[in-house]
Amino acid sequence: MMEGLAGSYRRSKGWVADLVSSPLNLVLTVFGAGVLALAVPPLLDWLWFDARFSADSSAGCRETAGACWAVITHKYRLILFGIYPHDEQWRPLLASVLLVALVVVSCVRAFWKSWLALLWLVVLSLVAVLMWGGVAGLVYVENRLWGGLPLTLILATFGIGLAFPLGVLLALGRRSDMPAIRALCVVYIELIRGVPLISLLFLASVMLPLFMPEGLTIDKLLRVQVAIVCFVAAYIAETVRGGLQAIPSGQYQSADALGLGYWQKMGAIILPQALRTVVGPLTGIFISLFKDTSLVVVVGIFDLTQAAKTALADAQWQGFSTEVYLFIAAIYFVFCFAMSRYSHSLESDWAR
Repeated sequence: MMEGLAGSYRRSKGWVADLVSSPLNLVLTVFGAGVLALAVPPLLDWLWFDARFSADSSAGCRETAGACWAVITHKYRLILFGIYPHDEQWRPLLASVLLVALVVVSCVRAFWKSWLALLWLVVLSLVAVLMWGGVAGLVYVENRLWGGLPLTLILATFGIGLAFPLGVLLALGRRSDMPAIRALCVVYIELIRGVPLISLLFLASVMLPLFMPEGLTIDKLLRVQVAIVCFVAAYIAETVRGGLQAIPSGQYQSADALGLGYWQKMGAIILPQALRTVVGPLTGIFISLFKDTSLVVVVGIFDLTQAAKTALADAQWQGFSTEVYLFIAAIYFVFCFAMSRYSHSLESDWAR
């Protein structure tokens, strides 16, 4: 324990010494401290000390110089759940809790068992029942009324859950010895990676219905979800391909010498090492996917960002957009930071 404390002290002392280790570092340190001294106190005053946390109306907030967090207490239902029927909003709340709990359980390595796949099927089925209803006495709610945080979580969870295995298969296909399979995977990956996500969303939402046979329609939310999955899978494929290329050729040769088949070799030896190598880049893709779900607003999907915009449409609370957008930014930060820290913990465990 004493050695650990001593090591921490030495690291902290070295960090402090680096701030003044040269004339340039000294100037930058003084400049940075000055900027913080000027910026932090007014920011804290606005965020907390002069802020208004409760008010019967916006008139009470307009009298204060600080932030008006009362807009969140008045509009949090609309921000979090969109235009989902007010009396039924316990359902998207429960669905969100189930999705978050499912992801947390899936992150615990002790639960990486075969029954985890069954748990995913059960929980996702429950989420669908809760959101749609129409069974067990639940009122049916069209998915055009879904919105806010539950919809963001659904798009991100399904996007990650479906894009990851598809991306792994594409990576394996790109390194396949069969020319036709390799060519198809290369064309798909390069084509999808060559266009922005927003163009795929427009294609899925606006253009695709024009090419469908008369009388045949595909749900808009489903089309958007498929576009997200296809887009993210291409990026995952390239990342996993990099991990596969990083594996020494001796690993492949040893597996062949043991007489293992292709899928046995990949599943037991090559892929575990490759995925371990690219945990950080994969986490970056997942974080980007979670944030990019906000792009669905351009095709009329009522996500968290659009729900916040709708809340600000109330004439009584106009002028408090900073507080509302800071609130949803905090939500995005919590989820993205949690993914980042989990990735760091995985890399630290596997490094040992």
